[in-house]
Amino acid sequence: MRKVLAAVLGAVFVLSIAGQAGLTSAATQVQLPRDETLYVGGGLWSQPNNFNPTVSWAAVTGTIGLIYETLFLYDPLKDKLEPWLAESGKWINGNTYEVKLKEGLTWQDGKPLTAEDVKFTFDYAKEHSGLSYSPIWGWLKEVKVVDSKTVDFIFSEPHYEEWKYWLYNIAIIPEHIWKNIKDPVNYANTKNPIGSGMYELYKTDQMRFILVRNDKWWGIKYYGKPAPKYIVYIIVYSNNLALSMLVKGDLDWSNFFIPGIPDVKSHYGIVTWFKDKPYHLGINTAFLFLNNQRGPLNNPEFRRALAYAINPNEIAQRAEQNQVTPANPTGLLVQYPVFKKIYDKNAVEMYGFSYDPKKADQILDKLGFKDINGDGYREYPDGKPLKLTIEVPYGWTDWMEMARVISENLQLVGIRVDPKFPDYSKYYEDITKGTFDMAINNFGSQVYATPWEWFNWLLYPDVTPIGKATYSGNWGRYKNDKVSELLHNINIEKDENKKIQYYHELQEIFLKDLPYIPLIYNGAWFEASTQHWINWPTADNPYALPISWQNYWQMGGLKVLLHIKPAKAPTVQTSTTSSGSITSSSTKTPTSTSTPTTTSKENKGICGPAGLLGLALLPLLLRRRK
Repeated sequence: MRKVLAAVLGAVFVLSIAGQAGLTSAATQVQLPRDETLYVGGGLWSQPNNFNPTVSWAAVTGTIGLIYETLFLYDPLKDKLEPWLAESGKWINGNTYEVKLKEGLTWQDGKPLTAEDVKFTFDYAKEHSGLSYSPIWGWLKEVKVVDSKTVDFIFSEPHYEEWKYWLYNIAIIPEHIWKNIKDPVNYANTKNPIGSGMYELYKTDQMRFILVRNDKWWGIKYYGKPAPKYIVYIIVYSNNLALSMLVKGDLDWSNFFIPGIPDVKSHYGIVTWFKDKPYHLGINTAFLFLNNQRGPLNNPEFRRALAYAINPNEIAQRAEQNQVTPANPTGLLVQYPVFKKIYDKNAVEMYGFSYDPKKADQILDKLGFKDINGDGYREYPDGKPLKLTIEVPYGWTDWMEMARVISENLQLVGIRVDPKFPDYSKYYEDITKGTFDMAINNFGSQVYATPWEWFNWLLYPDVTPIGKATYSGNWGRYKNDKVSELLHNINIEKDENKKIQYYHELQEIFLKDLPYIPLIYNGAWFEASTQHWINWPTADNPYALPISWQNYWQMGGLKVLLHIKPAKAPTVQTSTTSSGSITSSSTKTPTSTSTPTTTSKENKGICGPAGLLGLALLPLLLRRRK
């Protein structure tokens, strides 16, 4: 097996060098010290050209977390909000939340970070309505500075659950810089962004960005200094290339879905969260969204028949190589304590389902869907052909296989389902406008500090009619006034026992109506090399969630940087020339060269395994599951 794997990886390496030869010869040789540089991939899919933390949907991963910081972190493994810029936070009465800041906070330009900056950050979103957190002013009344370290948030109607989410997702920005930015929505912030974080922007190009450690970071006296001096975050489009880079030690921290990991893990010492299957934690739920505004999918019993007919174990095996696990009938990520504490086991036992095609047949027969013409497929009760489609984006190969499995499963109970693989833009248009029969999606079903966010995405109450785009979830336009009422009650309720009661009611309604079908828990894809860095988090050493995707740095990624250690390898620099050859140097100081298409604080160079990135131009899309 090892000889076969070595041959395959060798072939991939040759192809990568060949691909590099086709790139522009304008690139010049540049270097960074390899034993001080951490190479990361899995959360960057286009040229890194936006470092604006106020428009989080457009910002490069790490903008929030590494450069700009939040008041709190959230640890999903412990279900704990942890003070970061804040020293503490608490409700001092029914509508006022008090935040006290740590001593000695500073911006990267040396100026102090104070309560005035916190107030400015929130007021800025009131002044500019298009920012990612501007909607908070629908229920936030005032932000009041008490003293240089204390801020009171006064609410017109406290949304307790939403507030938990924003505490670790709003990045504090420096007033002395941003007060001069008049159009923040369209501001890319690529020239010397100044935050408070442990890393600063060093350089960018078309295929990566480089951060350099902020050795004057305020947090050193609280948390210590992160070991990597440099972070190089790279684009890798091909799963074969990502695998090759990982086993060669040219990629240290991978958050890609890599199909070959089950085979190469034992041979190359790759670290994953679990030693054996499923290898990865679940991080979100892949749902089969059903269009509740189209017949027969608007019939809860028909939807239940589909649920009985679909085999999630087969999906996990065929589409994901058992690197994932089948979802619970509620879809809740019950492996995390925040979901486990609100999970209604009794409702699942009473109204849940499992793979049972015989029950699917019985329900369909009872509804009058029968094979009238003998072609092997059921027709409507009036004899019209019953044909449905299922959509996933072209190139998302594991989801494409999931769609094929579902199609085959449903054919076994006589339902014809044709998989459709449009390009991503058409797929996104279809789900947001509701112009689909069935579609697989997981865009907002991840772990949060509150299950309210999860339910509010899945069952979003203010859904638009078919044909008019909505971007807040509930793609199948499920409508239920009781669900809307429960979501509102949970958000404004302080009593935890009452909240749990409301959550149980939500789960019962979901299981009875079954508007959407939970399929699998998509993985928190994590693979790490120990050639240059060690002490990665695992199930046996679970100090952090090791994910570097956008908005996940403050959920574990920052802790990873504070815990990993150099593997004590000799000081060697890898570098790349325009021909794709790899050279080395013992110099520890980065070599300064001019590099086209870059933006930086200083004219310093890029280093690392860039010669392997030529193959990234191949249209083999490896993507993040978030």
